[in-house]
Amino acid sequence: MGRCPVATYNDVMKSEGPIVVALGGNAISREDEEGNIPQQFRRTRQTVVWLANLIEAGRQIVITHGNGPQVGNVLRRVELAAHEIYPLPLDTCGADTQGGMGYMIAQCLNNELRRRGIARTVGVIITMVEVAPDDPAFKNPTKPIGRSYERHKGEQMRDRYGWQMVEVAGGRLRRVVASPIPQSIVEVELIRRLTQAGDLLVVGGGGGIPVSRDDEGDLVGVEAVIDKDRTSALLADAIDAGTVLIATNVERVALDFGKPTQRFVDRLTVAEARRHLVEGQFPSGSMGPKIEAAIAFLEQSRRSDARVIICNLRHVADALAGRAGTQLERD
Repeated sequence: MGRCPVATYNDVMKSEGPIVVALGGNAISREDEEGNIPQQFRRTRQTVVWLANLIEAGRQIVITHGNGPQVGNVLRRVELAAHEIYPLPLDTCGADTQGGMGYMIAQCLNNELRRRGIARTVGVIITMVEVAPDDPAFKNPTKPIGRSYERHKGEQMRDRYGWQMVEVAGGRLRRVVASPIPQSIVEVELIRRLTQAGDLLVVGGGGGIPVSRDDEGDLVGVEAVIDKDRTSALLADAIDAGTVLIATNVERVALDFGKPTQRFVDRLTVAEARRHLVEGQFPSGSMGPKIEAAIAFLEQSRRSDARVIICNLRHVADALAGRAGTQLERD
């Protein structure tokens, strides 16, 4: 896992503004592991090598991350301990994972930068994101959290705890919760100022802590998990980023995923992406929110060079140069 040469980036746009790098929760927890803390640190140390490559090459990045596996485990721990200690609402579970995962990413990335002789410090901002209390998502949960289960185990969890479950790859079952559309980022002005000053930030963990306004205009937490890619798109527009890089465990976007006719796509326009969404190519529990977030960013951004890249994190250098991943652009 070597460093990407600085020359790799020399031909990439110099004036594209900051890059929002959206890490999936699986960048820190792997599906084939228990996901305990030592494993999460080990996985994070591997992940930050690619982030450090961007920083060493002079790129200004803002890091967001998912928390699906982690928040699911926290909720399971809450349920198991319910007879001994008070429960935690879902928004507080999201805040706890945001702090813990942000600490993990910042510690590992700061260590990697120190080893390279780069005198910069990564900081974490615990981030609240406002949603509409009447968002239709509250009546139609689609956001997967936690780990997937063999069907019989998933059915047991559904019957015992009242979870809503959906079928995922391999016929396994996974819990889903409401995922409302993010409307605004509470700390956006702070994030903008620090980014413009050149600071390195981890923000919007798990899509942000979902909050809404009560009748008096005060912020209150709500039971939901916001999709981190949608929040990343909102953030990118707010800080005038030119690129949103969505790092996943796949190399590129695929059409007819999992079928004999499966084919990978190098480039998608907004119109093509929207058409494939309507055709059902991108399910709501997997690639769908990523494509929807990409469309939202490309339609909202004021930058003529705005783009979204969906790729494996190991290939960010080639992806930024247009040689890897799936590039989403305006029509």
